[in-house]
Amino acid sequence: MFGIVRPCRHVMCKGLYADWMGHLCGLCLALRDEHGHLSRLVTNYDGLLVSVLTEAQSPTSTSRRRAGPCALRGFKGADVVESEGVRLAASVSLLLAAGKVSDHVADGDGVYAHRPVAAGATRLAGRWSSAGAAMAGTLGFDPTPLTAAADRQTLLERAPAQAPPGSSAAPGLRELTGPTEDAVAAAFAHTAVLAGKPHNREALEAAGRGFGKLAHLIDAVEDLADDRTSGAYNPLAATGTGLDEARRHCDAAHAELRAAVDELDMPRPSLTRALLVRETGSAVSRAFTIAGTHGPGHPPGDPGAPPGQRPPKQDPGGLLSLACAALTCCTCGLYRPAWDEDREGSFCERFDCSGYDCCGNCGNCCSCCPGEDGCCCDGCGCD
Repeated sequence: MFGIVRPCRHVMCKGLYADWMGHLCGLCLALRDEHGHLSRLVTNYDGLLVSVLTEAQSPTSTSRRRAGPCALRGFKGADVVESEGVRLAASVSLLLAAGKVSDHVADGDGVYAHRPVAAGATRLAGRWSSAGAAMAGTLGFDPTPLTAAADRQTLLERAPAQAPPGSSAAPGLRELTGPTEDAVAAAFAHTAVLAGKPHNREALEAAGRGFGKLAHLIDAVEDLADDRTSGAYNPLAATGTGLDEARRHCDAAHAELRAAVDELDMPRPSLTRALLVRETGSAVSRAFTIAGTHGPGHPPGDPGAPPGQRPPKQDPGGLLSLACAALTCCTCGLYRPAWDEDREGSFCERFDCSGYDCCGNCGNCCSCCPGEDGCCCDGCGCD
C-alpha cells in the first residue's frame, strides 16, 4: 500500500523532505476530513505523487494550513498541503486501495480466503471506490481508468490458465502492465488540468506510463520468491521472464520516465525530480538487490546497484509480523520493522548524509552523497 517511492532522510535535502512530509500529512488529513478516520489506512506514498506534480507545475507554492500535534511528528504541529492536488491524491489512493482489496479477494490471498473476511473486505472496497469516484467527480477527473484497472488485470491474469506461457493466447509482460500504466497515466495527466498547464498533458501521460510499469514490475520482483512458494500469480513467472530481463525492462521504463519528466514545464521541479527520478532509481536497485541480482550491466559496486551488505533480517511471520504490519500502517509507513529497514538501509548507507543540511551546506552534501543527478541537493537552489 505504501508504494515504491519511500524517501530516506539520509539522501534527501531537509527542505525537500519537509515538503514531502507536508504532502503526506496533507493527504492523510484530507482523507480523514472527507471520509473518516478509517480511510486514512489508504494513505499511499505513490498516490501523493499527483499532489507533488500539481504543486510542481504551479508558479507559486501550494497553500498550506497549520495542522495540530501528531504522534508521527513527535507531537509537533506542521504546515500541511491543502489543495485540489492533495484531494486528487486522496481520490486516487481510495480507488487504488479499493482495487487492491478487490484483487486480494478475487485471488483468495491469505485471510481473504475466508468468507467472512472476504465479505467484509468487499464491502469496504465498495465504499472506498464510491468515495474515490465521488471525490474525483468534484475535481473533473474521470476515474474510469482506475476503476476498470482491477477488472482488466484480473482478466489478463486468468488468461494464462487456458494458454501456456509464450503462446499467442497468453498475455505478454507489456499487456500485463497495461492496466497499471493506463491508470497512473490518467491520474498524472489530470494534474496538468488542475495546475492550468494543458501543454504538459502528453509528457505527464508518458511519465505515468513509465511509473506505472515500474511499480508493477518492482512489485512482481519483490514478490517473486514468495509467490513461487505459495503458488500465487506473478507476472514474471507467468510470462517466463527472468530477473535479468526484468531488470532490462525496469531500466528502460526508468529511462522513459526520466525523459518524460525532463519535458515537463515545472516552475518548482525539485521535489518531483527527487521522487520520480532519483527515488524510483533507488527502488529499482533495492528490489533487485533483495532479489539477489543486480541485473546485466549492474555489478556490485556499480552506481546503478548498491554494494552487497549483510543479509537482511527475515520477516518472522505470525503475530509479530502482523503487529508490525499494523503499526506500519497506522504510522503511514514511517515506522518499519527491522527486516524492512535493512532493505532500505543497504542502499542508504552508501549515501550517508546525516548531519548535513543539503541546501544550506551544498558543498559538503554534494561531495558526500552524489545522487543519480550528480548531487543529492540537485534543484535546491544551490550552485
